[in-house]
Amino acid sequence: MTLQRALDYQRTLVNMPSVSCDSNRPISESIETTLQTLGFQTETVVYTDEQQLEKVSVIATRGSGTGGLLYSAHSDVVPADAWSFPEAGPFECFQTSERVYGRGSCDMKGSLACFLAAVESVADRELRAPLSIICTSDEELGFYGAGHVVKQSHLYRQFVDQQPVTIIGEPTLLEVVHAHKGVYVFKAIAWGRAGHSSTSHGINANLAMIPFLQEMLSLYHETAENPLWQDTTFDPPGISWNIGINDFTYASNITPERSECTVCFRPMPNQPADDLMERARKAAEKHGLDFIVETAAPPFHSPSDADYVRDLLELAGQQASRTVSYASDAAMFGDLKKKVICGPGDIVQAHTEDEWISLDQLEQGTSLYRRMIERFCL
Repeated sequence: MTLQRALDYQRTLVNMPSVSCDSNRPISESIETTLQTLGFQTETVVYTDEQQLEKVSVIATRGSGTGGLLYSAHSDVVPADAWSFPEAGPFECFQTSERVYGRGSCDMKGSLACFLAAVESVADRELRAPLSIICTSDEELGFYGAGHVVKQSHLYRQFVDQQPVTIIGEPTLLEVVHAHKGVYVFKAIAWGRAGHSSTSHGINANLAMIPFLQEMLSLYHETAENPLWQDTTFDPPGISWNIGINDFTYASNITPERSECTVCFRPMPNQPADDLMERARKAAEKHGLDFIVETAAPPFHSPSDADYVRDLLELAGQQASRTVSYASDAAMFGDLKKKVICGPGDIVQAHTEDEWISLDQLEQGTSLYRRMIERFCL
């Protein structure tokens, strides 16, 4: 029965397109209504993005006291530009004997469906500690919804006082994850003047960019070779200093008026990521480039031997927790001290052309989340 209810919730969620480039208000209103039906007090945090679209995060809680359990998910998904199944589109659940296909089925509407089904299965039982949920917007774009929740939500401040065990429900195949890398993204822009390359009227923006790129190359080699930027508990063990360049010209005889360098890197716990950002900023200033920070999400780390980590390992039937190299909303929830990542589905399936999650993971995920609720709240 719990699998069927997870599938019901999964179908409802996947069938509501919530691509990050659109407003997620419809799916957020649906989630809020569901939570109210399950007896939760709800709160919404709304902001308007650069495209003047409303983005909505839902925060909800039941029960009182300290401790308890907090589950966190995001409602936005990446675009679905290609899809293989004529039977159903990417925003229609398509079920086989072993899998459910659909955009967001793995990342991470399947996880949210499991949690809602688990909550429903114990809805008539009395809570001894609070049970709460945060469902954010714009996680896929850079954790913007979580950032607004931290700044604006009254319930979030209550959660900080309660310090519940916090489960970020990203896909981990239900393995307990105690740490992930951060993600920092910055952009440097050089400006010139467009012109035909046969004349002297243009100013080539790349000429100012090239010396900056040389300094970024030096940082690439430093971060790849210096032990300061390595941590063998992660795979890969480095920070992946990824350099991208673009001068926006569509023909070779155009003098580019703009040249951009984007760098994305993934620091690990106890590494001075801000020092790298400052060195890059100074290099941009030295060469007359604009410098823009697009994302600065720090790494997340919980002690692998913490009591709550051991409790969750026991519930999951596992011997040890692990690390992952992707980032999550956990990066923004620094005031919550008892965090892990644990959710159904395989991250390998997230964002893929024919995204799917197995029925087995949905069933196991619902069962595990129910055991967590029973351990920490009932």
